[in-house]
Amino acid sequence: MSYSISRISQSEITPPSNDGVISDRWLKFPDIINDARDYQIAFLGCFLVLGISTRDWTLKTGLIVAIASSCILTQWVLSAVVEYSKQDNFNYGIFTAPKVLNSLRSALITALGLCLLLRGNSYQTVILAGFLAIASKFLFQFRSKHFFNPANFGIICALLLTNDAWISPGQWGTDWWYLLLFAGLGGIVLRKVGRWDTSVVFFLSYTSLEAIRNFWLGWSWDVLAHQLTSGSLLLFALFMLTDPRSIPNATLGRCFWAIAIAAVTFILQDYFYLSSAIFWALFIISPLTILCDYLWTAPRFMWERGISNE
Repeated sequence: MSYSISRISQSEITPPSNDGVISDRWLKFPDIINDARDYQIAFLGCFLVLGISTRDWTLKTGLIVAIASSCILTQWVLSAVVEYSKQDNFNYGIFTAPKVLNSLRSALITALGLCLLLRGNSYQTVILAGFLAIASKFLFQFRSKHFFNPANFGIICALLLTNDAWISPGQWGTDWWYLLLFAGLGGIVLRKVGRWDTSVVFFLSYTSLEAIRNFWLGWSWDVLAHQLTSGSLLLFALFMLTDPRSIPNATLGRCFWAIAIAAVTFILQDYFYLSSAIFWALFIISPLTILCDYLWTAPRFMWERGISNE
């Protein structure tokens, strides 16, 4: 019996080394880890499981599936339409084009955001929210950049267009370990996308306004602490407010934008008694991104190349 199989060299089955040191090529994580969206998907998914299991949310599995399906299907179809518009002839391969499939990550992040923040009694409501959330990225653009946060846009549309949608800002309570978890995991995402300045400026501005009002009214500082230790506020500031694809590109623009959102949130919450003030403030101020990008120019963030250099 003859052996014709080629001999496998030792270097092919063991990591190459140099003086006992394993090559860096063997220590690198897969490229998928370099995309901040994967961290967001993992963390938001954990928050959803945590909320359902520890906070007794009455969130049906069917509604979660409906939201996810609506977001992903809308993203898939509209992304394929955009790719088709760039070609001379229709090709069914556009539905499996790498750019189209890669965009589904963003749709999943939007779906998780809606599942965490929006509540509805009917499938029609959540499907409408998911569809409009993703469609807003394609409909409301300036110089090929969308300026509405998709999840926030879907939430506001559901509140305006339906009778059975609502937001529950107090659903996370004020337990300190939730805050530490959100802050820690949110910090990892912000480090990946480089938009920590937005959250910091928003928190400083909003805290300052609330502190001044608290002092003016002579209230105890426990009132301020209660306002600032909301899990929903932290989730909003760390994951929704810092979407790098819809906020201003330049640091100065983001700081001005975050201060404006903090001011509008303060007014809506303390003078109009709107419990969902942060979401309405983001919706109202979002078009200001166009002006900020005009006044302060900087490279646009691209998921494919990571953090933009300013």
